[in-house]
Amino acid sequence: MKHFAFLGLILFLLPAMASANAIRIKDLVEFDGVRGNDLVGYGLVVGLNGTGDGLRNAPFTEEIMTSILERLGVNVTGEQFRPKNVAAVFVTATLPPFARSGSMIDVTVSAIGDANSLLGGTLIMTPLNAADGEIYAVAQGTVLAGGAAAEGDAAKVVQGVPTSGVIPSGARIEREVDFELSALSTLRLALREPDFTTAGRIERVINSSFGRGVAIMLDAGTVQIDIEATRMPSTAHALGRIENLLVEPERRARVVVDQRSGTIVMGEDVRISRVAVSQGNLTLRIEETPVAVQPNPFAEGDTVVVPRSRAELEEEPGIKLAEVPAGTTLSEVVAGLNALGVAPRDMIDILKTIKAAGALHAEFVVR
Repeated sequence: MKHFAFLGLILFLLPAMASANAIRIKDLVEFDGVRGNDLVGYGLVVGLNGTGDGLRNAPFTEEIMTSILERLGVNVTGEQFRPKNVAAVFVTATLPPFARSGSMIDVTVSAIGDANSLLGGTLIMTPLNAADGEIYAVAQGTVLAGGAAAEGDAAKVVQGVPTSGVIPSGARIEREVDFELSALSTLRLALREPDFTTAGRIERVINSSFGRGVAIMLDAGTVQIDIEATRMPSTAHALGRIENLLVEPERRARVVVDQRSGTIVMGEDVRISRVAVSQGNLTLRIEETPVAVQPNPFAEGDTVVVPRSRAELEEEPGIKLAEVPAGTTLSEVVAGLNALGVAPRDMIDILKTIKAAGALHAEFVVR
């Protein structure tokens, strides 16, 4: 039945005990200053099996190849390049917090020309810059592309995205980010989803753990920690103790719908007031069946095409005016909506209309 199909697409959070919903603070907040830094570089992948850039369509590939060869002492001034085994790429990576010189990080390699595949290619030494223009890492290694491509004279098959790949541990850190965690006297915790109730609970849990006023809520998204008041040997010791404390976060009532797939997701705090709903569909069909008319045998005249159209307006039965009772729990809301017996995509329109009527008490998000 349709309402069973709709129920299968409703994903929701079941009510649970407070202890079961408790989440570590490290999963709810970001520590101020403890963050990664984005890196980007422009390099060259070589060793491709004829799947590289066409240099006429990607002249920047020839420029970087000339620059690399000249740095290696090869004079190529005035030479004409026509290789098909090289490709210009962007190299991206994230420099994690507290990363030290000599450690390795993963990089992502993406073609920017008309290369067909990076399978089997090798990235040549590529400096990676941060937003300040400084070089923080150097990448090099064999590209692991996430797809496959095969091409013939009359057919072509592509699986995945062979023009993008990764190099695990493909970049070595050459410069460290200057950040002295131990020099901080206070540290702010930034909530990933700002909420006054959750911030207040984090404050109480931290103060209860240390037995004194260590944390104070500044606003819905910030809790400030007094490092000296923790009486811990260092800032790192204090954060190591704080990040594993358990807190039950408060979530906003929210309904999220994906119109492309027809998926509906509801949070456990969604509530609906008593409301009456009526729904139906109109379908307009227009069919063209042109007819060719020919003159009689041995008669003068030309063959003509006579248009013939048929228009039909069909109204589906839909649902008559039906009452959706007020729901005080998520299961009651789902049961009331399923009682309408409509398809998931029709349910999305009904939910939007109920929200517009002021009977759906939740944030409505459409993706």
